[in-house]
Amino acid sequence: MDTEKPATDIRPLILITNDDAIDAPGLDVLVRVAAEFGDVIAVAPVLPQSGKSSAITVDGPLRINQLADRHGARRFTVSGTPVDCVKLALDAIVPRRPDLLLSGINHGSNSGNAITYSGTMGAVLEGCTVGIPSVGFSLCHHSIRADFGLSERCVREIIGKVMQTGMPDYTCLNVNIPARIVPKGIKVCRAARGHWTQEYARMTDPHGVPCYWLTGRFVNEEPQADDTDEYWLDKGYVSVVPCTPDQTDRDFIEPFGAILDVDRDNGED
Repeated sequence: MDTEKPATDIRPLILITNDDAIDAPGLDVLVRVAAEFGDVIAVAPVLPQSGKSSAITVDGPLRINQLADRHGARRFTVSGTPVDCVKLALDAIVPRRPDLLLSGINHGSNSGNAITYSGTMGAVLEGCTVGIPSVGFSLCHHSIRADFGLSERCVREIIGKVMQTGMPDYTCLNVNIPARIVPKGIKVCRAARGHWTQEYARMTDPHGVPCYWLTGRFVNEEPQADDTDEYWLDKGYVSVVPCTPDQTDRDFIEPFGAILDVDRDNGED
């Protein structure tokens, strides 16, 4: 007798990763919430990988290690970056193409231009590139002891909506959650323009040799703009910024083309 379930009974498959490593509390919360919506496979770095953006390992082997299940989810570590986790999971771990990719919940904000550096969002952009609906979650609190309980409701709501409606091709979401409060609501907005200043602290190592430690402070260049993630986070709202891996500035193609588009012959008369 055929005991296989019909295709309509197959639960959605959700792939989860992060950049804070497999034991990060934020990952544990995201796995637990996501398990309400489907079968979860968590594939995360062995060691913290913050700031690795879309980096991949090209100079050595990657290793997979399976851990004990948690919250009903299968768990694996990869000896690489968040993007390594996504690529290797798709190639060697998941039994089929995931219906959703989630990254986080990151310990610390990824608002403004942090997507440029974020390992959390690097994994999301990778999932988006291969056509998987992908969402990154970050809590604006860097402590490993941060309270994620206040953020669960909005995380659950966003996952549910994305599962229900899907995502446009080549679009993903960067979700940031204010810390230490119950969010007032959710605002879809754009990333604030800004830059980082005071980025390195000069120190001296135990051998008396000067060295530098990355610090930095994000400066919002448009604090009065009421359509940015920084603005709404400051007001106590969850910010949701639609993003795309395509960094083409389409508005500049025509004007700059008028300057640089030149047809050159092959040198023959």
